[in-house]
Amino acid sequence: MSFKESLEPFFSRLPAVASPEGHVHFKNKLLWTLGILMLYFALANVPLFGLSAESIDLFEQYRAFFAGASGSLMLLGIGPIVTASIVLQLLTGADIIKLDMSDPRDQAFFQGAQKFLVFIMIVITALPQIVGGYIQPDAAIAASLGVGLGVITFLIFLQICVGGVLILFMDEIVSKWGIGSGVGLFIVAGVSQQIVTGLINWVPDSSGLPSGIIPKWLYIIQNVGADYLFSGDGFMFILIQGGILALITTVAIFFLVVYAESTRIEIPLAHSSVKGARGRFPVKLIYASVLPMILVRALQANIQLIGLMLAGRGITIFGEYSGSTPINGLMYYLAPIHSPYDWIPSLVQETFTGYGVAAPELWQIGLHVLIDAVFLIAGGIIFALFWIETTGMGAKPTARKVFNSGMQIPGFRRNIGSIEKVMDRYIPRVTIIGGAFIGALTLVASLLGTIGGAGGTGLLLTVSIVYRLYEDIASEQMMEMHPMMRSFFGQE
Repeated sequence: MSFKESLEPFFSRLPAVASPEGHVHFKNKLLWTLGILMLYFALANVPLFGLSAESIDLFEQYRAFFAGASGSLMLLGIGPIVTASIVLQLLTGADIIKLDMSDPRDQAFFQGAQKFLVFIMIVITALPQIVGGYIQPDAAIAASLGVGLGVITFLIFLQICVGGVLILFMDEIVSKWGIGSGVGLFIVAGVSQQIVTGLINWVPDSSGLPSGIIPKWLYIIQNVGADYLFSGDGFMFILIQGGILALITTVAIFFLVVYAESTRIEIPLAHSSVKGARGRFPVKLIYASVLPMILVRALQANIQLIGLMLAGRGITIFGEYSGSTPINGLMYYLAPIHSPYDWIPSLVQETFTGYGVAAPELWQIGLHVLIDAVFLIAGGIIFALFWIETTGMGAKPTARKVFNSGMQIPGFRRNIGSIEKVMDRYIPRVTIIGGAFIGALTLVASLLGTIGGAGGTGLLLTVSIVYRLYEDIASEQMMEMHPMMRSFFGQE
């Protein structure tokens, strides 16, 4: 018995959300999706019992695309799911685990292995934050209950793990009973909340100005003189601190992603037995979607977590930290760029002065930007290729789906091999180009900043997910109107 065969019975016994026995009507899917969305917002506002206000959020800078909420049951967000996906994609991509994703049995094994890894990653992600002292128990609550700090710490750990498991099953409910995926839904919810907050929040930030762009503009009009605003320093003040650059970037990224999502190569198809029945198979520029960008940023987040844990134990050979921000060493160069405050020299100087340390030199800032660019572009290509292979979007699985739907490519024999050859001309190349393009777009958005601190990655993910959700809703409505379309989309 092989290693894979020995694990299959174990994976099949893992708890799972029951799949629908037949077709789920569009209205029911919409209700499930909205219900899970409301539950997510509710859980994101449930604070962890016994958590001290002195606790440090290690993933504060990654909240936009980890879909978590500091100090709540949703502390881990989708982090364990994404990390498990990275590990499994690397194992399958390196042929350490050999799977044929066109085989239903291997697909079931992959899903079971991913779920098992998610359970492990929930513990692995939560435990270092507890042991490292970043998540601290509230001494006053422990005293009022008459228990030790260790008991409160254990309760916090259990709550974090329960929240991680809830996210996993909420994602599974949306995938099986709703529209799109839970991971995408939670990202959209978190980033949208940040953008709305970034527009209307009246609470002052560290500079004393209101955090939201609209209140900030009103404050500037009322309190800042026109002479200063029309000077050189005033222009930079309005552009960056006034949020004009973030607003322009947010709007530009929105239109660029929508344009990229609508750019595609269409491969003509014809039905083998029904004359005149024709169609097209679209290969989008962003064929693998922007979700591989989550994997890239999650990889960087896990690298930073390792650096934080080492620095917390006094091992600063890889860099030192101010809170959860690296200020020198290797970890500084490997940290992602989030805003102009990470690369414009004067703003970097201002930021590091606040940390009480010397700012990096110009060449160090340039190297930091270059390494982040390599991470995003090269990582976008690699993870996009892994993504299409592990999600059944590669040339071979796609050819099988087209063949099983009764379609063929005009001018070619009707067999899987012929269809696969045509698909192989386009899918890998478009995947590489799309991965590099979305990586470069993420870099630009991260350099310029976005509304509400959502970050370039978070904004790209949100726009792309919403666009694809719109397409999913349109296809669901089409299948409701024309039930015969279900066979082409692989529905029963």
